[in-house]
Amino acid sequence: MSATGAVLARPPVQTGGAPGVVPQVVLAVVCGGYAVGAALGWGSPELALFMGDFGLSVAAFAAAVSCFLYARRHHGRFRPAWLLFAASSTMAGIGNGVWGWYEVVLREPVPSPSLADFCFLLFAPPAIVGLLVLAKRPVSKAGWVCLGLDAWLIGGSLLTLSWSLALAHTAHFQGQSVPQGALALAYPLLDIVLVSMVLALHFKRSSAHRSAINTAIAALALTVLCDALFSSPLLREHYRSGQILDAGWFAGSMLLTYAPWVARRLPGGDTAAAAPERAAPRTPPATGTPAATAAATRPIAGSLAALTPYLAAAVCTLGILYNVLDGRRIDRVVLFTGCTVVLALVVRQGIMLLDNITLTQELAQKENHFRSLVQGSSDVIMIAAPTGILRYVSPAATGVYGRDAEELIGSELASLIHPEDLGRVVHEVRRFLAARPEDEPTTRIECRFRAGEHRAGGEKWLNVESTVNRHHGGLIFNSRDVTERVRLQAQLQHNASHDALTDLPNRALFTERVSQALTGRRATDPGTAVLYIDLDGFKQVNDTIGHQAGDELLIQAARRLAESVRAGDTAARLGGDEFAALIMGDGSRDHAAREHRILEVADRLRIRLSDPYKIDGRDVRVAASIGVAFAEPGITPGPLMRNADLAMYRAKQAGKGCVKLYAPQMQADVVHRAELATKLRTALHDGEFALLHQPVVELAGGRITAVAALARWRSAQGILFTPAEFLRVGDRGRLKEDGDRTAELGRWQLEEAVQQAAGRHRAGHPVPVAVRISAHRLLDRALPPKSIEALLSRHGLPSGSLVLELSDTDPRIPLEELERRLVALRRLGVRIALDGFGSGAAAIGALRRLPVDVLRLDRDLVDGVVDSARLHKITSGLLRIASDLGMQSVADGVDLPEQIVALRSMGCTHGQGMAFSGPLDEHRLRRALTQGGYPVPGPGSEGRAVVLSGTGLPVRHVKKGREPVSPGRVLGELPRRFGPGDGRDGAEAALARPPLRPNSETSVPPT
Repeated sequence: MSATGAVLARPPVQTGGAPGVVPQVVLAVVCGGYAVGAALGWGSPELALFMGDFGLSVAAFAAAVSCFLYARRHHGRFRPAWLLFAASSTMAGIGNGVWGWYEVVLREPVPSPSLADFCFLLFAPPAIVGLLVLAKRPVSKAGWVCLGLDAWLIGGSLLTLSWSLALAHTAHFQGQSVPQGALALAYPLLDIVLVSMVLALHFKRSSAHRSAINTAIAALALTVLCDALFSSPLLREHYRSGQILDAGWFAGSMLLTYAPWVARRLPGGDTAAAAPERAAPRTPPATGTPAATAAATRPIAGSLAALTPYLAAAVCTLGILYNVLDGRRIDRVVLFTGCTVVLALVVRQGIMLLDNITLTQELAQKENHFRSLVQGSSDVIMIAAPTGILRYVSPAATGVYGRDAEELIGSELASLIHPEDLGRVVHEVRRFLAARPEDEPTTRIECRFRAGEHRAGGEKWLNVESTVNRHHGGLIFNSRDVTERVRLQAQLQHNASHDALTDLPNRALFTERVSQALTGRRATDPGTAVLYIDLDGFKQVNDTIGHQAGDELLIQAARRLAESVRAGDTAARLGGDEFAALIMGDGSRDHAAREHRILEVADRLRIRLSDPYKIDGRDVRVAASIGVAFAEPGITPGPLMRNADLAMYRAKQAGKGCVKLYAPQMQADVVHRAELATKLRTALHDGEFALLHQPVVELAGGRITAVAALARWRSAQGILFTPAEFLRVGDRGRLKEDGDRTAELGRWQLEEAVQQAAGRHRAGHPVPVAVRISAHRLLDRALPPKSIEALLSRHGLPSGSLVLELSDTDPRIPLEELERRLVALRRLGVRIALDGFGSGAAAIGALRRLPVDVLRLDRDLVDGVVDSARLHKITSGLLRIASDLGMQSVADGVDLPEQIVALRSMGCTHGQGMAFSGPLDEHRLRRALTQGGYPVPGPGSEGRAVVLSGTGLPVRHVKKGREPVSPGRVLGELPRRFGPGDGRDGAEAALARPPLRPNSETSVPPT
């Protein structure tokens, strides 16, 4: 037998318990004790009379009380039957009591007839009706007619046999009175009717309360048997109360007393008889079990029930033959009874024939309906025997499985299921058969099923979903092909966990793989590492040759990455141009060896990903920045991936195209930047920023021609700090919120500078103000030209009084859009200055394309203009370019008098730096503007060291390299440009920006 067949043959778990043993033992002891006492004569004639009369009366009343109490407590379909049995037992108790009154109390013979005889006669009718109530109710009128005919067939047969044997002699009365003769016939006739009902009920009793009904039938049968013996003339002539015959009546009453309570109890308080009325029938158990043996006897009982009418007719025929063979004349009673029995049998046979014809037609109709439903269904219906052999397969198997139904019939179900799914299917079937049918009528199983040669698509195994039901010890499978659904689910699951462009695992699946590596079987393997990879220059590929080429580059990069890692490693795309790789450890305990191996892998990936990509016939190059983080003991996926990300950004900061290993200091830097960002947000919210101005001085005469606006943060102790490091947090662009804070600071600085400049204009100091702004900020849609126009109009600042110092001229910035934005600003009277001129090719490219009015020399050039002949020649050439283009020039970071002399000799017109003044608050700035300027070395001071002191402020000689770039500092207002023939000396003012290196101010607040 196969595994599936073995499971199907297992019997279900039986519930419920047997009736209590103690009541049965007590019942047997009481009845046995009474029988022993009756057999021994009770020791004296007086006690024998008492026990034979009042003992039977007490037993009958006990049965009446027991049946009445049960009927009162339990309300159901059989309650009237127990009430009728209580009434029947009451009549028997009264009759025995009257009998004892005459024999024990009055010590007189019992008269015939007497009240006791009438009570005994009234015992049978309630019992007969009660048995009718207990019988299984027919569902049609024909059934009721057949039940009556069956009762008459049994009763008539018994009457014919009894009349032939004994009652015919009793009917002649033999000198008795009419009441005495009628009473003599009434006892056996009522017993015949009661016996007929007992026999009919035995084969037609209800399945509910089976134990109680069987006990009640046994009690009444025992009582009828004792009545029949008492009616016999041989026993009746010698009968005395207290003899052994009374033990039968006593046992019948005690059985009827016990009958209502014999039903066994099930868990939950229900009786075993009541449970079938509310629950579906259980699956028949396997052969060999006690329940199976009981089930096997049911067909026999059904056959006897069907043969009962014919057996009764045979008994009647035997009675008539007995009279004929004995040479007796056939009595009219026997002839009449025999004819009615034969007529009843013919009528019953006709009714059964018509009923069978009707049932046959209904069965054929239902079979046609079933065949149509099964054959027309798209699902495959299979019936498996308890051995696991398929007994029936619907025709739909040809279209679903590609196999003929006849081919599948007779095959083992286990041989058709995929071996990997067989264990799971057997386990589910076993669990299903062990469950209660009312709790789980069906179950659902999904497995792979062997397909046939005729299956479209050529699949060898199909995904099949089956609904399983119980069926006569086996199972019914209602199966359907769900291969396409399973394939679609697998595809959806794959799409949800993989990148749509490169088909690499996405961030979610990569995180899951990292989690498995940290917590799974190989969690203890040292050397597991995560690599974060970013393609440098990918944005430029999208901007220059298009996004489609960028997608092709990502696909090729993903393919290279997947080919470069081992089979047990994982390559993933996290989004955009960021990739990641999970490299599993090799178990090495040498930390240096592990680090060397992972760095070799990372460097190999960097070289492989940095090789030229062939896209649309051209070679495209990008670099790869890689960050590496090792899985330390106790680390979780989130921190590990974060560490690799930090290392990757450190690689990008280090010049791109390199590999960096994570160090704990990187996380400390992140925490430090987060604290600084928090302080920046707090300072902006609490209004702790202040705006200072540094004068831009004409080198020829020392006149102040413009001021440069510089933002400073005022701490709680009143100390001013430059916000350079705060702004670098936002300039990294990794946190959008920090970038928003930087933009908010820029808006505040522009608004404050325009407002204070307008105030100075109204106070009689009409000097332009220069505000530094990045090219990225200028291209932001949140700062359109109309917003600057509205700002100037709102504060009443005249045209030409605002200079925007353009910084961050990255070559990746679209110069066409920047040029359009600058042209629109110049129409509003805003002057444009180019910051950091001379620092690289970016400034030259911007000078060639953009409408610039002022050039600001880079601080690095100004620092070496005195000491380096090479820088002197470069600066001189740049100043000649500015002069030839008609632009003004401003030297940034003029800290020494020697620089003033050298720059003026090369043609530089303006300067800004500590040689004149540092950043000033509004009060000191207005005092400096009132004085008009600062003293500068005269024309004859070339080559001599000159010490300047203007407005009482000494010139401080500071060391080089002390103040970092402050992105919040801005360019000063650019003076108007005059063409040839204007009769002017060339320029009236120039712009300046704060020094690139620290002055005496504290650069970063303490943290």
